[in-house]
Amino acid sequence: MRIFADKCKDTHFVCCNRQKSRKHYGFTNNAKETVPSGKQTGCRKIKPAIKFVYYPVIILHFVYRISKTSELITTLFKQHSKKMKAFVFPGQGAQFCGMGKDLYESNAIAKEYFDKANEILGFRITDIMFEGTADELKQTKVTQPAVFIHSVITAFAMGEEFAPSMVAGHSLGELSAVTAAGALSFEDGLRLVYKRALAMQKACEAQETTMAAVIALPDDAVENVCKSISDNGNIVVAANYNCPGQIAISGTVEGIAEASEALKEAGAKRIIPLSVSGAFHSPLMQPAKEELEQAIMSTTFSTPRCPIYQNVDAKPHTSPEEIKANLIAQLTAPVRWTTTVQNMVADGATEFVECGPGTVLQGMIKKITSANQ
Repeated sequence: MRIFADKCKDTHFVCCNRQKSRKHYGFTNNAKETVPSGKQTGCRKIKPAIKFVYYPVIILHFVYRISKTSELITTLFKQHSKKMKAFVFPGQGAQFCGMGKDLYESNAIAKEYFDKANEILGFRITDIMFEGTADELKQTKVTQPAVFIHSVITAFAMGEEFAPSMVAGHSLGELSAVTAAGALSFEDGLRLVYKRALAMQKACEAQETTMAAVIALPDDAVENVCKSISDNGNIVVAANYNCPGQIAISGTVEGIAEASEALKEAGAKRIIPLSVSGAFHSPLMQPAKEELEQAIMSTTFSTPRCPIYQNVDAKPHTSPEEIKANLIAQLTAPVRWTTTVQNMVADGATEFVECGPGTVLQGMIKKITSANQ
């Protein structure tokens, strides 16, 4: 420090203001007395007797300023991190009898949107949601709009508390996320969901197909079994990468049956048949994809209020054209939910809020984030 002070040419390090006396530091305003020959004007020489007092003061001053700056940066970072809230929206399978009834009866905004949904669809879907049987509710043409309505209205009813830094939806839930984020109006979003549901229902009726969940088997092992069976003529693919140790497969009834046996032999802990009426997110949904493409391309999309992490590539998107293309591709492509959540966490998400019926996604997210720790 002594060498640094003797060589220093910058008056800010030695004397900040030449107009004020600093006798208690050992120098005065007398220019002849304080500016040695050949030295830069304004630089004052400190008396050797008090250097042992002056230098520590300067050092402590800079240490204090640096520490306060560091504390400020840390505080700002923490405050910013707290705001990184991700809202997620469930897909088909989250429905339950009576869904949305409490919300309808307790929230005026929710009631308005539920009534509007009945008008848009042309029938009272709320009667099925609030009072219908499980069999009535599980029909794809009912389930999809019902889950969408419940999810989006839940977000709208939150008011200012719905302040997402990012959003994502699982399968059908992606349209809920797109709508809640403002890329679609509620009316256009519901119309697209209903068209999606009818198109997928039609594809399901054209050929007998189904899905099953594979528990406790690595992704690549599931993919290899599916490829082997598909190469022999029975279509079966990995459709939903839900969380580590859980993948849903999709295909023909024969393909799923054959894959179930092969996956058990490969070491799967369990194979659980899913109560769905079709092979969602597989090539068997191609007819539905073509129908939905026309509807999506003729609908106006806006730039969303925050990034939307989409199923096809698990990446954030804000471009309306990219969002459209990914929604179309989604029908025949797998849902990459595990990677989606991992990317959201990597991009700063510290809290996940599930909007919609049930808590299925929270369970998946907990497994995904636990596996990363």
